[in-house]
Amino acid sequence: MRINPVVSLNGEGHKFMATKVDPLFVPDYWEKAKSELMRRDRIMKKLIPRFGDLQLVGRGDPFVTLARSIVGQQISVKAAQAVWERMLVVCTKMTPAQVTRQGQVKLAGCGLSKRKVEYLLDLAAHFRDGTVHAKDWSSMEDEGVIAELIQIRGIGRWTAEMFLIFNLLRPNILPLDDVGLLRGISINYFSGEPVSRSDAREVSAAWEPWRTVATWYLWRSLDPIPVGY
Repeated sequence: MRINPVVSLNGEGHKFMATKVDPLFVPDYWEKAKSELMRRDRIMKKLIPRFGDLQLVGRGDPFVTLARSIVGQQISVKAAQAVWERMLVVCTKMTPAQVTRQGQVKLAGCGLSKRKVEYLLDLAAHFRDGTVHAKDWSSMEDEGVIAELIQIRGIGRWTAEMFLIFNLLRPNILPLDDVGLLRGISINYFSGEPVSRSDAREVSAAWEPWRTVATWYLWRSLDPIPVGY
């Protein structure tokens, strides 16, 4: 799969200034996936055209993506962005070595909780010491990447699946622990009735091998502004 770099738009479709730590990428399978989903699924046929040229946008640096996901855990998108911007002031290149050098006090000063500081330092240590194999992830199977990531403190299966979607741009991820996905299926396929993981799997059978793309459009049905990781 070829990944196309983007340097003029952010997730909301606005112009932005690219930075060295924040390169953006889009998947080249998107148009094909949209076409096949609209042909197979009556809900996707109605839903996809509502969002025009918007599509999944990922960031190319694995450490940055994972650090952003830790920062954003259990807080609003707005609050997470504010903390991240303060982190970029003290960690201008956002590398594992630089995060480690800042230490607990400076990281906490960015607005991070004590636990998130510990998670970020553990993440940096895994990258710095080579106990994760980030250079190999692009060629590894989805479950192999997940197995490595969940060994890092603060990263569970959901965060690992978000990494597969937003960094590796894997096309067929179905994050069954994601509240937004289940809510999107409930509203769009079951008239608002609660859905189980089994229901979600049954609905998603028609989306293979583009479950990431269908999930992304269900997220947009709840909130049209994409979230970046």
